[in-house]
Amino acid sequence: MAVPFRIGVMQLTMEPLEEMLASARAMDEAGMDTVWLAEAYPWWRKHQMEARGSTVVSALMARETRNLTIAWGIISPYTRHPVQVAMDARVVQEAAGPGRFIVGFGTSKIFLNNTKQGGPPKVTKPLGHMRDSVEIVRGILGGERFEYDGKVFSADIPALSQEAHAPRWNVPVYVAGTAPLMQQLGGEIGDGLLTPSITTPDYVRYTRGNIVAGAEKAGRDPDDVDLGCTILASIHESDRDAGRDGAREIGGMYLANKVQNIQGSADVLLERAGIEQEEIRPVAEAMEQGGRLAAKAKVSDALLDKCKPIAGTPNDCIEAIEEYRDAGCTHIMLELWGENRLEQIRLFGEKVLPHFRERP
Repeated sequence: MAVPFRIGVMQLTMEPLEEMLASARAMDEAGMDTVWLAEAYPWWRKHQMEARGSTVVSALMARETRNLTIAWGIISPYTRHPVQVAMDARVVQEAAGPGRFIVGFGTSKIFLNNTKQGGPPKVTKPLGHMRDSVEIVRGILGGERFEYDGKVFSADIPALSQEAHAPRWNVPVYVAGTAPLMQQLGGEIGDGLLTPSITTPDYVRYTRGNIVAGAEKAGRDPDDVDLGCTILASIHESDRDAGRDGAREIGGMYLANKVQNIQGSADVLLERAGIEQEEIRPVAEAMEQGGRLAAKAKVSDALLDKCKPIAGTPNDCIEAIEEYRDAGCTHIMLELWGENRLEQIRLFGEKVLPHFRERP
């Protein structure tokens, strides 16, 4: 059975706690399907933004909302042993209630750089970290006796007794991937696959091909794998330029990140957008010297257009979402930025979401 089409917001956890909780309440009221918590790492500190852990924030958000699904989008398998991750997940699962929590794993080069764990794949073993983390968390949350010996992590966990006060419902586990082998792994073992910021429709098609290849290895139907796409976003009720302003700013931040932190793994992502490293180097330099507003000033209309944001007026956003849906995206993750985000969330809820709720 094909997964349903959903629209949510990617929330960066480098913002003040009360602002994040207020945004989650607004998303819940607006009818958003999901909030994805992007765990912010210490690289952001030099840009006046503090790193905060997604696992803690997600439990608080779960208690502040009623219908919104809370998702980790993503936490790194290098930060915590997956047994500890399962323990944290159990808290959020219980706080949110049935059907309102998703675990998302992704190997973060920023975190590896911040903790001096970087290196080539044969050293960092990203596929091993990911596979073991998914298997262990899924096995522990399942409640049965679980013993596992992986290439990176192992676990020996007794069965959950019948008398234990613990949730028993399923928690989906998603894999985030940029490079083809990681995306194929997501198609093989993940309930969903998540793409990074600066995802474009052409990159969605590329990713869908990797999901199919991975699903074939496991004898799965690739249509059962949810494809969540992180997309630059902002909106204004009537002014297209004002509606693109927030997307321009978050675009500058992430284009700088592609130069400063994740060269190599981001190559295909940028190629599919028709963007070259030299084209965005001035953005990265501006970010380093003057922060996110300086980087924003270096993002031209042409460069922003290449990023394919969901931005502008409500009609602009509807057209952009349709393009992503036609490309194979099943789960829009709006990387919403700019002034008055609570109002932007309301506008998406009133002017954009109804268009997609009416479709099968």
